[in-house]
Amino acid sequence: MGHSTPRLQRVSLELILERGPLLEPIEKALAQHGTPLRWAITTCTALPEGQRWIRLEAMVLHGAS
Repeated sequence: MGHSTPRLQRVSLELILERGPLLEPIEKALAQHGTPLRWAITTCTALPEGQRWIRLEAMVLHGAS
């Protein structure tokens, strides 16, 4: 009754992150798309002022409660 079937979804994200730890901002960004099952940083480029441009590839479980 009203339950959605969870499905796997591939997600590609590009983020610009400030200096500091990466885990928390990456997990927050991925959580907007579902429950992360696995993810990898596929590209990381240093930007001025210590920022980093990061490309992520992930698999998330979408529609799970």
